[in-house]
Amino acid sequence: MNAYVDPEREQFEAFKTLDRDHPIEMLNLVKFRTDAAYPEGHEKAGAGLSGAEAYRLYGAETAPIIARLGASIVWRGSFQTTLIGPRDETWDEVFVARYPTAHAFLEMVTDPVYRNAVVHRQAAVETSRLIRCAPGKVGKAFG
Repeated sequence: MNAYVDPEREQFEAFKTLDRDHPIEMLNLVKFRTDAAYPEGHEKAGAGLSGAEAYRLYGAETAPIIARLGASIVWRGSFQTTLIGPRDETWDEVFVARYPTAHAFLEMVTDPVYRNAVVHRQAAVETSRLIRCAPGKVGKAFG
């Protein structure tokens, strides 16, 4: 079973083929491991961190990059229940990150500081979903 922690090459290539010159919003659904799973030899391996604690390290180390790129978390909520969808999917973190362009997102994931910090995310996450969206109009109707 795929743990859905990092993008597969084919999915990342599909992401890169889309228009990069407009704002994007990334829906993040994240479920933590009970215990963080750092690679052998990493300074945090064996430190007894939970997945949630490792994810907080990821957030702290990547916050300056996100700010520099003009990205932000525009919505965050607490998962309660799934009304439509797989009953076994529960989430510890649910949020939407907005990037000024897809270029900014790609700049983030290739930044050397980000690439060092992502080990915390990999250690923290049991499974996740990362869904790219184009911002749309808001209003009082579903359609």
